[in-house]
Amino acid sequence: MSSSDVAASLPAVSDRAVLFASPAAAGGRPHIEEPVAYDAILLAGFGGPEGQEDVIPFLRNVTRGRGIPDERLEEVAHHYRHFGGVSPINAQNRALKAALEAELDRRGVTLPVYWGNRNWAPYLADAVGDAAAAGATSLLALATSAYSSYSSCRQYREDFARVLDETGLGGAVTIDKVRQFFDHPSFVDVFVAGVGDALSGLIAEGIAPGRIRVLFSTHSIPLGDAQRSGPRDVGFGPGGAYQAQHEAVAAAVMAQVAARSPAAAGARWELVFQSRSGPATQPWLEPDVCDVIAGLPAQRVEAVVIVPLGFVSDHMEVLWDLDTEAMDAAAEAGLRAVRTPTPGADPGYVAGLVDLIEERLHGTPASDRPHVTTLGPWFDVCRAGCCENARLGFRPAVAGLAP
Repeated sequence: MSSSDVAASLPAVSDRAVLFASPAAAGGRPHIEEPVAYDAILLAGFGGPEGQEDVIPFLRNVTRGRGIPDERLEEVAHHYRHFGGVSPINAQNRALKAALEAELDRRGVTLPVYWGNRNWAPYLADAVGDAAAAGATSLLALATSAYSSYSSCRQYREDFARVLDETGLGGAVTIDKVRQFFDHPSFVDVFVAGVGDALSGLIAEGIAPGRIRVLFSTHSIPLGDAQRSGPRDVGFGPGGAYQAQHEAVAAAVMAQVAARSPAAAGARWELVFQSRSGPATQPWLEPDVCDVIAGLPAQRVEAVVIVPLGFVSDHMEVLWDLDTEAMDAAAEAGLRAVRTPTPGADPGYVAGLVDLIEERLHGTPASDRPHVTTLGPWFDVCRAGCCENARLGFRPAVAGLAP
């Protein structure tokens, strides 16, 4: 299904409100194709602990409202404690912020970048407050997640609305958001290069392409949330827009790798999932990356390329679930294993993020926006009912039509 097909299948824009939106976005059009004079960029992250004493308070923030006792949180805390209680995510976002500022300056875009997190300092409320205090009242948000789901898109939009409401800034500050960038060339190119290098290296070692499996890994989410990802009433398949986007990007990566190195075309690939949490009775997206790895020797596979397709940097889910658990699973299965890089602060990736910012500054027509799958370019203003949380329902959110 192409992005034009998705748009055509949706109901016409109604008079539903787009909360706390710039005048250009307030009308609810899917793509904003007129220039907007933003005052600042709001870089929104997940956040992470920066010391052993931070770990449990951080995990309480992540699981707020679920009533999970500290003894159960401690079962997850050992991932962080293994690395001294420090998640690398805050340092990575500091590096990303500095790289964005440098690229904006290089292009002569004089917009300050304010950084705030959902779950740990610096918090979003502080970032928005600092921007408003400096006179920036029209903000363009960039969240550090590429795909469509509740936790990777809508929850950030809810965070922005909550912050504006709780701080009383809703009457003075607007927040729009750049489109989900899962299929922007600058994001995809990092994975193309990584997979290409990994396959070339393994083939040079004498491993036949047909004996190599490429596993594109992303965070598992509850099946109900996956099915609700993306706009309502659009047939993305059993895993919703979330799974469809990942599969489309993985296919695009492998097609580009094969075009650049025909010898690599014999390697098979599949989409796998990781980092599952929650009760065993609740269905989540499968298969699990470690389960798949364990079964590869029976398929005469000799090597595995692990691609963190769902992640923008080497944070805890990459360091623990892939670099530790998945690599251990590969060693136990007797497989040669290579893990490819995440975008991080790669210069090409950062340039692409600034391209996304400039799309909104200049009002670039949707037809001129780069994308490597038929699902893109994704929406600037999310559609009504997009990415509902099955447990929480709909809460106020910016940058989208109200349900």
